[in-house]
Amino acid sequence: MKPRVHQILATLGYGDAIGNEVLGICRTLRAAGYESEIIVETADPRLEDLTVDYQEMVDSDAVGPDDLLIHHFSIGSRASRTAFALPSRMILIYHNITPPEFFLGVHPQLVKQCYHGRRELTAYPSRVDLALGDSEFNRQELESLGFSPTDVLPVVPDFAHLDVAPDPRTIAAYDDEWTNIVFVGRLIPNKRPDDVIRFFHAYKTLYNTRARLILAGSYTGFETYLAQLHTLIADLGARDVHIIGQVTNAELTGIYDCADLFLCASEHEGFCVPLIESFYKRVPVLAYAATAVPVTMDGGGVLYDRKDPSHVAALMHALVSDHAMADQVLEAQDAALDRLLKKDFGGMLLRFVERALASPRKPQPPVTFDFWRQYKLAEELAEVRFFRPSAFRALPVEDEATIVADLEHRRE
Repeated sequence: MKPRVHQILATLGYGDAIGNEVLGICRTLRAAGYESEIIVETADPRLEDLTVDYQEMVDSDAVGPDDLLIHHFSIGSRASRTAFALPSRMILIYHNITPPEFFLGVHPQLVKQCYHGRRELTAYPSRVDLALGDSEFNRQELESLGFSPTDVLPVVPDFAHLDVAPDPRTIAAYDDEWTNIVFVGRLIPNKRPDDVIRFFHAYKTLYNTRARLILAGSYTGFETYLAQLHTLIADLGARDVHIIGQVTNAELTGIYDCADLFLCASEHEGFCVPLIESFYKRVPVLAYAATAVPVTMDGGGVLYDRKDPSHVAALMHALVSDHAMADQVLEAQDAALDRLLKKDFGGMLLRFVERALASPRKPQPPVTFDFWRQYKLAEELAEVRFFRPSAFRALPVEDEATIVADLEHRRE
């Protein structure tokens, strides 16, 4: 009987890079004849019918010793800890965890999740049969943590969501004689939309008064940070900054169609799909050379390594006003995109699956003697939280002071 190959992850999101990759992997595995499910702790309501709750997999024989779990690791979760304890073989795909220091004072819950996620990751080198980064940057981080063997399963984006007709209201709003500077991505601290605003303000002040900035991306859960961005805009006296939140595929297509330049100031990325989306939509890219960004761009676009607003504004002006330079940049982006799209994602995935299934068996996962008792207690606690929320809120709250103190010490 052919081994089953399931995927497990904390949450399956709608329209995000990890979610799209998970769905693509599932299609590839099933087409190759593997029985394959997507096991999650939570899922977007639009995708729930494609998933199986991780607790159902524990309470059945759906995951056996000869099966393979592809574990997408991006944050600490109960699903992650449960996957660790199951008897199957395992491939870990690391999507990177943003250092929690970025979220101090902005999102306490995410500080805790990222902190514990990075701690959990250090337990996995002895557990997994193969560790894959979805970029060379992520692979190198795995190797530094003691994982072996490691390899890269590259993100090869599906651009079907950008092949739709652009939203007519977006075109009407932004397709004019003005210069559109665009950033697409969640409005969260590590992506540094505050620096994008500073650079745009310098560009508009020094070079081009008929310019606007469009920031497109969700800020759900980061309303405090959004307020800080609005305060920054007011303090700078910056004009024509449009923060439009999460957008539909048609709106996103319209934004790229109207864009004259994609500006990225992110300081931590595991891959950064919007860079490649900009390549696909033939928008020149100017990006800060940090973490995975240079490898993702692969010789396309323009990188900068100094966050001086006047310096970045000069680069912006050159890319927008010098059409010959912009054409050269677009040619380099076309070549980088072509190299990425020529990668056989499905073939690489299946070879990694075969490699993990053929590897020598590792010892049973080293879990504590009372792991499954604690697992059952956690299930009961979840039921209390759902059915008796007032009783749940009366329970003692975990002290986060130690975590915050440790992170503040790291920043000093």
